Amino acid sequence: MPNQQTAAQVQSTVPFGVGDALLRAVRRLYARHETKLPFHGWHHIRFVRDKAMEFAAKNGSDVEFVGAAALVHDVNYLVNRNSDVAAGRQLRADLLFGAGASAELVGRVERVVLEADMASRDDGISPEAQALSDADTLFKALPITPVVLAHRYLKETGVSLRSLATKIVTDQQRAYDRGFYFYNPEAASSYSTWVAANLTLWKCILESLDDPIVDGLIRAIDALPGQTPGLADG
Repeated sequence: MPNQQTAAQVQSTVPFGVGDALLRAVRRLYARHETKLPFHGWHHIRFVRDKAMEFAAKNGSDVEFVGAAALVHDVNYLVNRNSDVAAGRQLRADLLFGAGASAELVGRVERVVLEADMASRDDGISPEAQALSDADTLFKALPITPVVLAHRYLKETGVSLRSLATKIVTDQQRAYDRGFYFYNPEAASSYSTWVAANLTLWKCILESLDDPIVDGLIRAIDALPGQTPGLADG
């Protein structure tokens, strides 16, 4: 069950000024790489940070700490466009140390970011990781994401449509089936319809790609003038 403490009762472990300095540094970094990250850019980081802090306030965890972790949770995509969360370890540390964080705080942020990763998380993660995970997961489950943002993910990472659909169904279905797609009960209640629809859509996409004629259509779209190749496999 979520911790019933209010945010006001939780003394932040982030020293005064560190959070603001980190925000400025991360914002500058993403501004320099704006065209490199059409999916995991500042729009994604800002959404996840805002929602993660909201969820942290609800579950009684350290709001400022969760906000700091959210700011650096996806910097691995700046290191390598198609990498896992661990690839961002050194850049996360550099940003945090640069903002004045202690080695202890840097280590705690790293643990929470790894805990919250969709590919490996379970039902026993910390309240801070739950808040971060719920915010990041909500971004994935938004009804607008497949329509407005999925093609940006393909462009950013260079993966095929089949690879993206397989990743979504594999990672997210596991969490959904085991009951921890969302940790916050209100989020689970409010967004469960979105989650079910999103997973159904991506399963249907996978099924459609097994039809040779649909595969031919995808390859034809890939070959259109002005189209960035990447939808089709191989």
